[in-house]
Amino acid sequence: MKYRWNLLRFGLISVLLLLSVALTIFSYNNALDYVHPRRLQSPSGEELLARGIEYQDIELLTLDGVRLSAWYTPPKNGVVILVAHGHAAVRPIDFYLLFAEQGYGVLAWDFRGHGASEGDTVTFGYTETRDVEAALDFVLAQPDVERVGAWGGSMGAVSVILTAAHRPEIEAIIVDSPFATLEDELKHQVPIWGLRELIRFFAERETGMSVDLVRPLEVIGSISPRPVFIIQGMGDMRIPQDSAQRLYDAAGEPRWLWTEAEPVHMNMYAYYRVRYLKKASKFLREFLLD
Repeated sequence: MKYRWNLLRFGLISVLLLLSVALTIFSYNNALDYVHPRRLQSPSGEELLARGIEYQDIELLTLDGVRLSAWYTPPKNGVVILVAHGHAAVRPIDFYLLFAEQGYGVLAWDFRGHGASEGDTVTFGYTETRDVEAALDFVLAQPDVERVGAWGGSMGAVSVILTAAHRPEIEAIIVDSPFATLEDELKHQVPIWGLRELIRFFAERETGMSVDLVRPLEVIGSISPRPVFIIQGMGDMRIPQDSAQRLYDAAGEPRWLWTEAEPVHMNMYAYYRVRYLKKASKFLREFLLD
């Protein structure tokens, strides 16, 4: 009996050790997938030209020396909109066209670690603020630029909020599907406590950045009295469903919130293209043109 008990105990310990190793490897690989997302190919720009939108291929240089691939269309009305894409994406054609076809200048880029830009580590909005600032500084140096607004989606929305909080040159922002804090986003994505803590540990070690540093909820109020327009579809499973409402509650006036029941993450424009265009156009016209 003693021999059998020792054998059983050895077997259980071995299984637990194997499970621990497997869980650690799984967590490490998931952390790497988050902070080193697979790159998508940047769009060619042919669709812009086909729609009559002229643009320039430019290169932005961030304060920490990262070179970003970007497009720039000068404004016809004195206003430029910065367009910031989400995690594991590239500069979005649809939103570039949305603003450029109304006469706004547009600057869109691939964030560091994305598309054709340098860098290989993503921090979900923390170091990406340097990318937004590089874009902002570029347009401020261009002729015929009188005012600057910004649109951001998902991670890009978080980066825009964090940047606008300390750069008053961004006079109005539209943020589509931002999370309220990165900690809440991690809890939402990985609801299992032990697994979540392992992924967090490896991600923080890989990036050298604490998850606690990315908290747009705590700074969005400082953007006031500049206007904020927050958008989220309630079918969104990528971020907590209360994200937009929490950010709206924390924002100062003037502020706007638009939610709908059906759309999934970053799909409000796909579901409600005409309404999205009208709402965004009215917002920008009121605060950047009038």
